[in-house]
Amino acid sequence: MSLISPWRADFPALDALEREGQTYLDSAATAQKPQALIDAMAHYYANGAANVHRAQHLPGAKATQAFEDSRRKAGEWLNAGSSGQIVFTHGATSAFNLLAYGLEHLFRAGDEIVISALEHHANLLPWQQLARRHDLKLVVLPLTAQGVIDDEAAAALITSRTRLLAVSQLSNVLGTWQPVAQLVALARARGALTVIDAAQGIVHGRHDVQALGCDFYVFSSHKLYGPDGVGVLFGRHEALAQLHHWQFGGEMVLQAGYQDATFRPAPLGFEAGTPPVSGVIGLGATLDYLNDINHVAAAEHEARLHELLCAGLLLREGVRLVGDPQVALASFVVEDVHNADLAHLLTEQGIAVRAGHHCAIPLISSLGLSGAIRVSLALYNDSTDLERLFNALDQALELLR
Repeated sequence: MSLISPWRADFPALDALEREGQTYLDSAATAQKPQALIDAMAHYYANGAANVHRAQHLPGAKATQAFEDSRRKAGEWLNAGSSGQIVFTHGATSAFNLLAYGLEHLFRAGDEIVISALEHHANLLPWQQLARRHDLKLVVLPLTAQGVIDDEAAAALITSRTRLLAVSQLSNVLGTWQPVAQLVALARARGALTVIDAAQGIVHGRHDVQALGCDFYVFSSHKLYGPDGVGVLFGRHEALAQLHHWQFGGEMVLQAGYQDATFRPAPLGFEAGTPPVSGVIGLGATLDYLNDINHVAAAEHEARLHELLCAGLLLREGVRLVGDPQVALASFVVEDVHNADLAHLLTEQGIAVRAGHHCAIPLISSLGLSGAIRVSLALYNDSTDLERLFNALDQALELLR
């Protein structure tokens, strides 16, 4: 089956990579960028960079308007109730740390934080360290054989002692959608706050935070075809109101004296210092671009590519998929072959994939693995990319066996 991406030409880096003999299959780590983003950021720098929310001059007013337009666009992308529920951070990891420090005053010794066995380090370590600081219990939800959080176990483990639930929407290793709506409903019924790691899930389909009902929803711009150095933290108004400030400096302060100060509420109260102005503007341009594409066609394209990827991997002798991947990525291991050795040979042939633990060491270890190869797809990939992968894989396996 030949699949051509109608969006490939919108991403100029792909031509540059192809001229260097590179096939990019690592979009779950970071995605390539559309021309619309590049143009928007270049326009900002070429026509007068300025800080936001501070200056009365024209460049500052224009930058502030573009910055706040991006906040509105991010809110609309998530179907947030208002743009005031969108806090810009420096990435998903920054957002999780903001939450872990900003909410710690709500916890008492013996309280429980619930995560799952498949969490990325960004949605594990901030909660782990919060638990260590305040003598809390970190409860880990187990997975089914299919790599999905076990809802029966969750019903037993999320209790009246649970103060916060933090789980991923889509596993960056297993490629499995998680039952976050059910988990959120269960946790809220127990009176717990809920945090969704959408770093992978945000890229595939449209997600409605109001329908989901979570308190916080976090993603990184750079995985959603946007600039790096920008994260988005959605919070319900009531949840944001419970956050204590955790970084201090310019912009987030209302009044300051030598001995005390008062601070702005969300969102500006959690955007201390100069924000990533160009990146936020670039994210807004990326969201405009994504709004203009046919989402049904993009989802169908990704689904067909994913089917070809999984089928092609399983045709190779000794190849085993890790879990039961559902969308746009597949991790795999090869019998008697170390993932690092295989990744090296693929790299030598210009195939850009990810190898190792994928920032999820506890999950990889629980599966009895030292690491795995991960192939991840985006709307700009096509069947030619997979043909190059499979040819390189066959040659690498021939050398290793």
